[in-house]
Amino acid sequence: MAAQNACKQPSITVFRGWKDAGKYVWSPYVTKLETRLRFAGVKYTTEAGSLSVAPKGKIPYIECRGVSSISTPIVHEESPESKVLLSDSTLIAKTLVGWKILPDLNSALDPLERSLDMGLIALLENKLYFLQGWERWIQNYYTMRDHVLWSIPYPIRVLVGLIVYRKNVAMFHSQGTGRFTAEEISESRREIWEGLSALLASRSSDKSSDNDKPFWVLGGEHPTEADTCLFGFIVSALICTAGPISQSEVRSFPILLDYAGRIHDHYFPDYEKWAV
Repeated sequence: MAAQNACKQPSITVFRGWKDAGKYVWSPYVTKLETRLRFAGVKYTTEAGSLSVAPKGKIPYIECRGVSSISTPIVHEESPESKVLLSDSTLIAKTLVGWKILPDLNSALDPLERSLDMGLIALLENKLYFLQGWERWIQNYYTMRDHVLWSIPYPIRVLVGLIVYRKNVAMFHSQGTGRFTAEEISESRREIWEGLSALLASRSSDKSSDNDKPFWVLGGEHPTEADTCLFGFIVSALICTAGPISQSEVRSFPILLDYAGRIHDHYFPDYEKWAV
């Protein structure tokens, strides 16, 4: 019912946490969401936004204007009949699919392919995210603090940063990543990139040298949800200066750069590309 009542082409604003228009941001989830929209050709604008306004207190979130008569529990209503706020990259995509604004990328997958797609996303979001996050927040804290807390004046940023740091130390320990040594974390992180590199190499074996079209992680003719997530994590690793080891690891796999470069050139030609 929500899909029938919702406007098919609302005005969408993506709140990314930073003001840098025309550039990728460090969050893999922001790029994942933007990629999902661009795969479907859905136009949107970007703003920095605020965690104090974001549903669930998470970046990214979006604002949809021109949406009416919403009746889904996933939606967070700000102003009925005019504006709806949605949070969490996965739930945003799921909601927009339900409203027929986005296509279901995985509709044609068989059960085995769906399981593989879900498994790849889980590997990235439930494991690699924490391995990369530990490098950023623990090993390169000051760089990460000043980037993430850019909007807070410096004296206050120091205090807030300490609070965030202590919370992250506790979170990484509770989650498990913080219980390993730096060498063990780095090895686990590289193993993931090695596995993804090998998978992409097997999927791209039929591409010719003069074909610059994107290829996809499941090897099909069209992208799936896993592609939006993988592209987001590759870009995040390539541009985040608080993760120099991850950046070096990704750059050591040419197939990862080729995969991400093709998607960038095809879907993000207006964005500044990472340094070669």
